[in-house]
Amino acid sequence: MCCSVGFARSLGLALLPLALCCILANLLLLFPMGQVTYIQQDRLASYIWYFGGLGGGGVLMLFPAVVFITLGKCSCCWNESVVMCGSVLTAVVGMVGSGYCFIMSGFALVQGPQCFTSYGWSYPFADQGGRYLLQPETWSRCLQPVHIVEWNVTLLCVLLGLALLEFIICLLQLGNGLVNAVCRPCCYKQEYSLNA
Repeated sequence: MCCSVGFARSLGLALLPLALCCILANLLLLFPMGQVTYIQQDRLASYIWYFGGLGGGGVLMLFPAVVFITLGKCSCCWNESVVMCGSVLTAVVGMVGSGYCFIMSGFALVQGPQCFTSYGWSYPFADQGGRYLLQPETWSRCLQPVHIVEWNVTLLCVLLGLALLEFIICLLQLGNGLVNAVCRPCCYKQEYSLNA
């Protein structure tokens, strides 16, 4: 069953860069075009302040990543089952974090950015239910920050994709951990009875 621990470690190694990319994408959302002016003036979209990528897909995801990577190889089958049960719990934590990131990014994408239009600062696409995403000709309604729609859409789509990958990885570990935690003691008893 060492392969199940090795599989968990490889999943943890896959989670690390995804979590770091979520943190980076969320930080970039806070500074449109690298400018700090809009964060100082509180001109960012409201859902960005829920930190879906920073908290859910990033920091919270580091916990299961570290647990998966540090799963130890133990000679006792029963201990390995207990360790895999612990990895199941952290996989659930990871699924909650990635789900939070996905939902917040989706809401932010549907709401659209807060920007300066000819009518002042507003959410010009909030009442469209996300239809503005298929109408790039309307994006020019946002005068400031320049290219804010493209900036937000790109980063939020990246967060959606990363959160989906993180969820799938945690789901794989959930299955791996459950199978190993349930089947390993049974296999151990069969081996013991055959040897006796």
